[in-house]
Amino acid sequence: MVRSWLPPPSSDHQQQLPLHTLTFAIKEIFDVVIRVTGFGTPDWARTHAPGAAMTPAVLAALAAGAGVGKTMMDEMAYSINGENAHYGTPSNPCAPRIPSGSSSGSAAAVAASLTDFAGTDSCGSVRVPAAYCGIFGLYPSHGLVSTQMFKTRLMVFFLTRWFARDLATLSCVTDVLMPPLRRPHLRRPSHVIIPADYLKILGSMEDRTYEILNASAAKVFGNDTVVNNGNIGDFVSSNVPSIGKFMTDLSAVEASSSCVPSLSAISRVMRVLQWSEFKTNHAEWVNIVKPNLGPGIRERV
Repeated sequence: MVRSWLPPPSSDHQQQLPLHTLTFAIKEIFDVVIRVTGFGTPDWARTHAPGAAMTPAVLAALAAGAGVGKTMMDEMAYSINGENAHYGTPSNPCAPRIPSGSSSGSAAAVAASLTDFAGTDSCGSVRVPAAYCGIFGLYPSHGLVSTQMFKTRLMVFFLTRWFARDLATLSCVTDVLMPPLRRPHLRRPSHVIIPADYLKILGSMEDRTYEILNASAAKVFGNDTVVNNGNIGDFVSSNVPSIGKFMTDLSAVEASSSCVPSLSAISRVMRVLQWSEFKTNHAEWVNIVKPNLGPGIRERV
């Protein structure tokens, strides 16, 4: 689950650093100097040289006093189950189920108290593993944290994100990786839409989930900014005209399901972009190396 550790930097002021008591696990997708970034598959590690520089987010954590190690992941970050045919699947300490991915090792390591917080990336690599492993995850907006030095180069979706077992640690890490002084352009929202149309697919949990989200948003942003019974589908349709074709194509399918058309359309757009970027970035390597990929990813590639 946790493969190797690098010590925090030595310093006369070590104890004054904000993360000096914490350990930090990073997914095997972040570059670390002098070490090969394995990308979740042996053939990638075999055919790539050690990193020449550190990922900025890793440097920030080290500079703040945290010790850092690497964790397992889905092969080439191209799955969401957290399983790996080459290195094994990390155990989920929260429940007898898969840890989910592609940041399976990072989420499982945090949940098992093997590390205090963990860095991750990718499309669903915070939301899904955090839910499966019973921990907290933060998903910042694009551009707030550097995405340099990622092996995947899928820059449309990839962000630096992080897990922690408690909100105090999550907040402390956030202040290091996304300092308040670097957020001058962030503004208080004029309105917050609670996606009532999306929540209906949760079935019996809909009312309770909506109640919690509504109360939380009102507490943070004020009652006057919260739009009750918001319809994200209409918002997406009116603000993203290009999604209309996908919604039309899916209309027949949606007629026989409980899914929200706009949600399915956005999901389909994401998958098309993900497939296209994966091919652009990795097709040459796949065709030359012909890697031994595990089940599932082999078929997708």
